[in-house]
Amino acid sequence: MNIKGFNSAIEEIKNHLRFLAASGCRGFDCSKESLNTIESWGSKQTSLPETLESIRKDLGDCRRCGLCDNRRNIVFGEGNHSAKLVFVGEGPGYEEDQSGRPFVGAAGQLLTKIIQAIKLTREQVYICNIIKCRPPENRNPLPDEILACSPFLQRQIAVLKPDFICALGTFAAQTLLKTKEPISRLRGNFHKYKGIMVLPTYHPAYLLRNPDKKRDVWEDMKMLMNEMGS
Repeated sequence: MNIKGFNSAIEEIKNHLRFLAASGCRGFDCSKESLNTIESWGSKQTSLPETLESIRKDLGDCRRCGLCDNRRNIVFGEGNHSAKLVFVGEGPGYEEDQSGRPFVGAAGQLLTKIIQAIKLTREQVYICNIIKCRPPENRNPLPDEILACSPFLQRQIAVLKPDFICALGTFAAQTLLKTKEPISRLRGNFHKYKGIMVLPTYHPAYLLRNPDKKRDVWEDMKMLMNEMGS
């Protein structure tokens, strides 16, 4: 990263910290390694570029919100580190919490079929969630939980640098796009997240409850394939 890009990144971090402060956040935990990295900013020494591994290490045994009390595993994400397409869901369910892997339950099996339908495999994409720990009884994530966890997602996306993001469901789309618009209005159109094309669509778990919406998702996937040149 050149000096201009580095300064731009620092300014973006400052803006995000101001947003956190305005939202009531008065602090957060960092690993010792991360604190050392922050202290080195502005020095003549050049820090090593961030990686998914370093982000996971910084996440550590996360205790930043109350979801840590009942989780079995943190579900960080998995897939191709050079993926052009990233799928972002809401949060882990029971099977994901047990295995530590994203989208491995019934909704995950449907997502795998969707990925195959657009002529890709799970190994070619990257899959992660807005939050990394399962909410009790699979309830919706709370604002403070999203606030505590979404910076790690933002860092993951910054490292991955995908060309496209498919936002699965209301919380993924609203968090990435910073909007309160319902998924029914957001889907069917491309949006932008920091220059990356974002296509919101219904979450696979929603499709299991509402199979009549599968046609809408297929229309979204055809748009995605067209833009990706598949």
